[in-house]
Amino acid sequence: MLYPPLLVRNRSGILIGCLFVACACGASGFARASEAASHRRSAIVEAVSAARPAVVNIHGRKTVPAEYDTQGAVDAGHQVNGMGTGILIDPRGYILTNYHVVEGVKRIRATLADGTTAVADLVANDPTTDLAIIKIPEDKPFPVIRVGTSSDVMPGETVVAVGNAYGYEHTVTQGIISALHRSVQVSDYQKYNDLIQTDASINPGNSGGPLLNIDGDMIGINVAVRVGAQGIGFAIPVNEAMEVAADLMSCERISRVSYGAELETDYSDQGSVVLVKVTADGGPARQAGLQTGDIIRTVAGAEVTRRLDVECALLDREAGDEVAFAIDRNGKEVTCQVVLAQAETAEESATDLAWSQLGVRLVPIPAATFRKYNSRYRGGLKIAAVREESPAEKHGLRRGDVLVGMHKWETISEDNVAYILNSAEFKATQPFRFYILRSGETLFGNMRLSDEK
Repeated sequence: MLYPPLLVRNRSGILIGCLFVACACGASGFARASEAASHRRSAIVEAVSAARPAVVNIHGRKTVPAEYDTQGAVDAGHQVNGMGTGILIDPRGYILTNYHVVEGVKRIRATLADGTTAVADLVANDPTTDLAIIKIPEDKPFPVIRVGTSSDVMPGETVVAVGNAYGYEHTVTQGIISALHRSVQVSDYQKYNDLIQTDASINPGNSGGPLLNIDGDMIGINVAVRVGAQGIGFAIPVNEAMEVAADLMSCERISRVSYGAELETDYSDQGSVVLVKVTADGGPARQAGLQTGDIIRTVAGAEVTRRLDVECALLDREAGDEVAFAIDRNGKEVTCQVVLAQAETAEESATDLAWSQLGVRLVPIPAATFRKYNSRYRGGLKIAAVREESPAEKHGLRRGDVLVGMHKWETISEDNVAYILNSAEFKATQPFRFYILRSGETLFGNMRLSDEK
């Protein structure tokens, strides 16, 4: 149906054309709209659509303590609202994110793509790589991200970043891979190695979110921006991130069961496979017949392409459970029945000991940097974080302090701290005396490892 023509004039009254208004109710109108919609649904739209349900927005509130350097205080302690992004990597609610997003946050709130909000628990973390695993309660299987590979990432290829930029949830930005293998020092406490550089806009709040290729596969974890620069952002390669996630989500750590083998992921441009590197003498894997060099294809029926797949397949199982490992041995398929054992209690690392017993995260100080303190001590460890309500906080230690001694020993290295905290003499000497450098002065105090009075 046609309507009468409308004469259109410009501001000078000159006739510039006629407009016929047509009814768009006909079949041809719908066809044109459908064709336009199909053209608009580009590869990027498809990539974002596939990944979006697995992207989680993270919010929290934490105290940023006072920070000190060799000249004195440079920042007063204060409360801040934190934000970041996470990625669902297991249907049971396990989320991979950056450690700095959740560090010191008492109540971690995770908002899913459908608007559902849940409180997440911190499961495990690795401050060195700045990665952490958190978990939300499972009421149904959650959608997970499609994990790609960073082995074949090419400078110049199109990428997409998704994240909680400045609190604007599920923000999508597009760019290219600018460079590979970048090393970035973002603070005195944190240095990243072998990063992917991109010009896709990565803003505060994007940390922990996925960097996607044009197929919608996650190839990196967005982690940092260059302050003051435009179009310079960085991401942890997904291969490295998945290996760290495998350690953080190991069945020994979470379920306290062991399969008695050390595995490694062999990455290549053609994909990845999981190899048996070594089996423990008398352990479950060796007893079941697994051998060095075996390629693991499935565990309990779940396909395996990286170490994380093995760990996820064994979560929530108990010692004594029998699990089928399908392996490729010299081109021949073999099935081994592995009976899981109770995991031994692992020794805490120096980092974990300092955090659990003292309540501090310690980082080494290069010798050249330490000499600027003009101290009589030979070295020390800078306090990068102080846990709330910990012995360290209760006894006045602050971020930026340099720990130079405990009891009668120097604390030059993390190994020194591990030796001290494991020493029977030290454990019997409570409270113990500690020594720190702050504002150009050497200070000391007495601390207990517990809340005993």
